[in-house]
Amino acid sequence: MKDTFRGGVHPRGHKELSREMPLRAYNPVGDLVFPLAQHIGKPAKPIVIKGDPVLAGQCIAEADGFVSANIICSCSGKVKAIEKRRTIAGTMQECIVVENDGQFTAVEAYTEREELSSLSNEEIIARVKNAGIIGLGGAGFPTHVKLMPKVPLGIRFVIANGAECEPYLTCNDQLMRSSAKGILEGMEVVLKLFPNAEGIVAIESNKPEAIAAMQKAVNGHPRIRVLKMRTKYPQGGERSLIKAIAGIDYPINKLPADVGCIVSNVGTLYAIGRAVHYREPLFRHVLTVTGEAIAVPRNFIVRDGTSFAELIEACGGIREGKEAVKVLSGGPMMGIAVGTTDVPVTKTTNAITVLAEDAVELAEKQMTACLHCGRCTTVCPSGLMPQMMADAITAGDMERYENKLHGLDCVACGSCTYICPAKRPLTQAFKQTKAELMAKKRAAAAAGGKQ
Repeated sequence: MKDTFRGGVHPRGHKELSREMPLRAYNPVGDLVFPLAQHIGKPAKPIVIKGDPVLAGQCIAEADGFVSANIICSCSGKVKAIEKRRTIAGTMQECIVVENDGQFTAVEAYTEREELSSLSNEEIIARVKNAGIIGLGGAGFPTHVKLMPKVPLGIRFVIANGAECEPYLTCNDQLMRSSAKGILEGMEVVLKLFPNAEGIVAIESNKPEAIAAMQKAVNGHPRIRVLKMRTKYPQGGERSLIKAIAGIDYPINKLPADVGCIVSNVGTLYAIGRAVHYREPLFRHVLTVTGEAIAVPRNFIVRDGTSFAELIEACGGIREGKEAVKVLSGGPMMGIAVGTTDVPVTKTTNAITVLAEDAVELAEKQMTACLHCGRCTTVCPSGLMPQMMADAITAGDMERYENKLHGLDCVACGSCTYICPAKRPLTQAFKQTKAELMAKKRAAAAAGGKQ
């Protein structure tokens, strides 16, 4: 078991902007918007109609299939519309719009605690599913599906991802400092499902307060320990953690469970603990609003459906003398640039980063031909050859890209683009190519062709 992985880079963290700002609960004023596709898999199916009264904690759209997740309302009020609204991805998606009454009346108080020993594994998974929990640190894989691997006794590690390696983000740091016991309760729930597993809480070394809080919480627990990881990006990547902790590389067509690992963000584990012990569904989570253009960067406990614009105003708006050049959902390495702040927070939104300078625009002006220096290969955490992958894309040789260079194994971490002295947009090319290849595979499968 090691404290890091092969490759990686060391971008400036910028965490000083918000790392000492404690979590603050924020109750929105405006309407809340709930996209039906907030997770990997099939979008949820609405179970409310226009005009229906709703409460915080009420399921308003149910999972439509095995790989899908419930959508939970985060405020009280009434359903204003079910219509297409613009989302973080820039596309118009079907959403449930709720007129917020400002009372936040909940379905239940979520204060009565039930002991884990009284629940069967089936009841635990049902509560996680009913709560609408998905992975809060990545692409949004439905958690109840993750907790049902083919061989439960084959799971050797349950990894709590507290690395938070993305620059600017500090909300998980604050969650670990303030709610270590709650995270531990979620870890205990998952370990009950996997009796042969060891629990590992992985935290980067630049979070000493979080490490101390989690070590205190796990003290005396025979199956859980805290592992201090080296501060390096992308330390918090699922594959990076598994490589460091379990010593395993695995192909893109395999899941972590296939190699004996379950990886969950610390926020996801906290939500699991709340769902199983208190029957509290997932309708709020931690989020950082930060960046040099923000007047007062903060860490929030935010209700799903809140608009980006409202949260930016809750931080004092744009800093005097600065201009919001770019707004990201997430951080600068793996975040998505949004064209408008009139978009809602979803379950997977972990940050709003408002930049006063656009590094991508600057890089475009400085871009040259490839220097063949090999730095991109050195830093790639997946052991790929980005230079050759880019050449294959330029040549239109998708067979070489996919089958010989294993381009689909790219996790789009951005390390190659960051380190490239020629300022080539490598990650962007790989993202686009992967999306196109996967779309063709889905179309072929739908038509009955070979994948």
